[in-house]
Amino acid sequence: MLRVITSVIICFIILTGCQQKDETSLPDKEENNQYEQVKNSLPAKQNNKTNKEIANHLADLAGKVPNVNNATAVVAGPYAVVGIDVDKDLDRSRVGTIKYSVTEGLRHDPYGKTAVVVADADVTERLKNIRDKMGQGHPVQGVIDELSAIVGRYMPDYPPNDNQPKESDQNKKVIPEKNKDKLDDIQRDQIDDQEE
Repeated sequence: MLRVITSVIICFIILTGCQQKDETSLPDKEENNQYEQVKNSLPAKQNNKTNKEIANHLADLAGKVPNVNNATAVVAGPYAVVGIDVDKDLDRSRVGTIKYSVTEGLRHDPYGKTAVVVADADVTERLKNIRDKMGQGHPVQGVIDELSAIVGRYMPDYPPNDNQPKESDQNKKVIPEKNKDKLDDIQRDQIDDQEE
């Protein structure tokens, strides 16, 4: 009987302790002027533009910077690359200043905050090719083709090494001894067929 009474008292204490009062957590405005509720006066603009429209917008912004002859941009999701065409006779420090001006101009635009600006003529031409292929409906293949062209241009070519060790034919290790002659005959026939 004592256990039942104790259990009822504990349940009563828990239930009364967990009840919420109907009071506000912050003091009323009349009591304390420290807290004031404000409305968001500038709602965030939603991104309703396509990647192509954003790329055109960024290229237009970059093209308006003085000493930029032409600009092109490629946008893929949150990433943007803007290629600018400047006079080939400008020295490197002047080109750096123009790139900085374009970067600053794009930084204040909501679409160009993270854009990368490139002033290399070859990379700018590759960006134009990527845009053309994207416009033709081949975005992935266009990017792959142009990236391979960029890498191929900068990677050095080495002549093949004449002293390379001959690789062992792993298939011959698996085939029983009595069938190795048959494999050699088949390989010779295939080589003869290719030469014809």
